[in-house]
Amino acid sequence: MSVQGSVQGSGIPRLPGMEVRPVEGGRVYEVQIGPAHPGSGHMRIFVEVDGDVMVRVDPDIGFVHRTMEKLAEGRDWIKNIPLFERMAILDACNITLPYVEAVEKLLDIDPPERAKYLRTLLCEINRIASHLYGFGIFGVFLGHSTMYMWAFGDREVFVELAEHLTGARLTHSYPVFGGVRRDIPDDFPENARKAVRYMRRRLDEYAKIFLNNPNIRKRLEGVGVLSKARAAELGIVGPNARASGIKYDVRLVEPYEAYDRVDFEVPVFDEGDSLARAWQRVEEIRQSLNIIEQVVDWLEKHPREGFMHDKFWKTAPKLYKDVYEGNISYAGKYRVKLMPLFATLKVPAGKASARVEAGRGEMFYYVESDGKDVPYRVRVVSPSFRNVIAFKYVMPGHRLMDLPTIYGSFDYFPPEWDR
Repeated sequence: MSVQGSVQGSGIPRLPGMEVRPVEGGRVYEVQIGPAHPGSGHMRIFVEVDGDVMVRVDPDIGFVHRTMEKLAEGRDWIKNIPLFERMAILDACNITLPYVEAVEKLLDIDPPERAKYLRTLLCEINRIASHLYGFGIFGVFLGHSTMYMWAFGDREVFVELAEHLTGARLTHSYPVFGGVRRDIPDDFPENARKAVRYMRRRLDEYAKIFLNNPNIRKRLEGVGVLSKARAAELGIVGPNARASGIKYDVRLVEPYEAYDRVDFEVPVFDEGDSLARAWQRVEEIRQSLNIIEQVVDWLEKHPREGFMHDKFWKTAPKLYKDVYEGNISYAGKYRVKLMPLFATLKVPAGKASARVEAGRGEMFYYVESDGKDVPYRVRVVSPSFRNVIAFKYVMPGHRLMDLPTIYGSFDYFPPEWDR
């Protein structure tokens, strides 16, 4: 790495993506990591070090803020779905579903049972893809290229499965008001079961090659410990909270869609360190695989009895109905449009909120309507928004070289926070 000058009067080299300045009479130095740095992502971290020990850590966020909430207040209701997906494209269904559910409350409609199972299916496919993405980036932070390549390769299996279901690899815009955009293709159940069997085998290999690897364990055990009490005090959510012993999952405490009709467990670890957070995501993938199996079985056993509320289905173009009522076969050559009612939708005045368990934790929306064709107010609380504060408490006391390890173990995603 080339040196780009030095800090004035100190002789300390200035490195790309990092800036150093002395504080407290020269004994403690402030290191600025990012915002253009592979170890910080799209944010800057102010780190004060005494020697190579971190004594104070301050995340500096907002570098990819896109004013999504304000943009949403000037767009048609339906157009906000692809907008909000951009917070975390690998977890698109979990990111947009609470917005859709909140609007459905204002419309006073309940999607058909089949639509609820289809939404649950994509949510779990996205959850697996999100965890594998985080696991792969964690490998980059650890300098473990095999861990990165394995996770990103396996993630592709579930990205392709989502494409098979929705027609899009990442930004699916699959849940819409009153249901979902399409039903499963005829060969989807077989492909889904293949993916489940494959990933179960791979998880055993992940445990053997990575998480039970002595070198990896030595870098993760006891590093970045977040106690149960501290996690509760800070309001940490998702896998990071459960890795600290907090058994809280929106799917369990406030079931939505089809989660009250499927069997699954909520894994919990008590250690609260970087290793526990890695194990947490592996075990959550196992549970997601179990849910996918159950949902696919249900979809096969029950006829295609509708995946869209009658309020919208009755306005669907004839081609749309012919395809899904089996009158003609859909070979991908037809441009099937959404219901015209979505384009002119006016939502009754009122306020509503909804939350789901996204890949990184609880995703919350508050939506307010004044009866027009655009929202009056939209507010979003993302899991990364809740979790970023943990860095201030778990990093001090560790060496600077442990910062990427701790950062990666939290699976923090700046665009999701900055929105």
